[in-house]
Amino acid sequence: SRAAAGALGQLYVEQKRYAEARALFQKLWDNDRSAREFEFGIAVLSVQMKDWATAESLFNDLKKASYGENGAVELYLAQIADEQGRYADAIERYKAVPEGERAWLAKLRIAAMMGKMGKVADARRYLSDLPAVTIDQRIQVRQAEAQLLRDANDNQGAYDVLVLALKEHPDSPELLYDTAMVAERIDRVDDAEKHLRRVVALKPDDAQALNALGYTLVDRTPRVAEGQALIERALKLSPDDPFILDSMGWALFRQGKYAEAEQYLRRAMKERPDAEIAAHLGEVLWAKGEHERAQEIWQSQLKINPDNAVLLETVRRLAR
Repeated sequence: SRAAAGALGQLYVEQKRYAEARALFQKLWDNDRSAREFEFGIAVLSVQMKDWATAESLFNDLKKASYGENGAVELYLAQIADEQGRYADAIERYKAVPEGERAWLAKLRIAAMMGKMGKVADARRYLSDLPAVTIDQRIQVRQAEAQLLRDANDNQGAYDVLVLALKEHPDSPELLYDTAMVAERIDRVDDAEKHLRRVVALKPDDAQALNALGYTLVDRTPRVAEGQALIERALKLSPDDPFILDSMGWALFRQGKYAEAEQYLRRAMKERPDAEIAAHLGEVLWAKGEHERAQEIWQSQLKINPDNAVLLETVRRLAR
């Protein structure tokens, strides 16, 4: 049954069993080459699996067949070039996204590509010339400009951009959140807490805001128990979120509860192998005296993320 197979494939996707889902969709597409929806599914799953060559080949085929919602295939092709560091190709592909709801996202990504090519000043001029019509678009332009500066390691510049934007949009949860994240990076922890508390007041059931505030208190202040209570609220709202699991593990570590911390951090790593989660898990293992296991986890992530600041700082501090 094609319908049953499709439903099973969707279940695999929800369970993040991408290889199994792709194999199933491949079988369905092989049986009926006119069923472009399965080809599209294979292409999207290939992106999830970072199989860029397969994804690009399939999306190019879908583009020739004029398949999909307006701009969807073009945007995927641009993102593939983006992920591979082919920034000039990515810019041309983002420009090719036809007008519609995806075109605005593509325009913002062009600025990011320019920044990655070292053309930060040009990218900022490009953003200032974008025809941002709605309030949301104006906010997104300022967020994009701040991200450009963050990527260029100019956190103070990013903070200044966001503070100016907040004067115009003082109750934007997105701007408040971004400003808090940059404030924490430049050691303005009080400002970070203030902005995150405002986000929580505006959106009391926002798991990400609760987690960010809780983690900031756990990591940057002595108020670990207060931070953990916020993280627990976030975890109830989003029990499988790897970053919230990571925060809970870090809160337990800060209280010396190494065995419990390890359990949460291993769950987080299983959900999302990530450099910062690896840094935390390794530090817990190091504190338990399991130095070899800690080194294995750090080194495996350093191969993938050799420039991650948190991971590098952890390794330098402990494994000297």
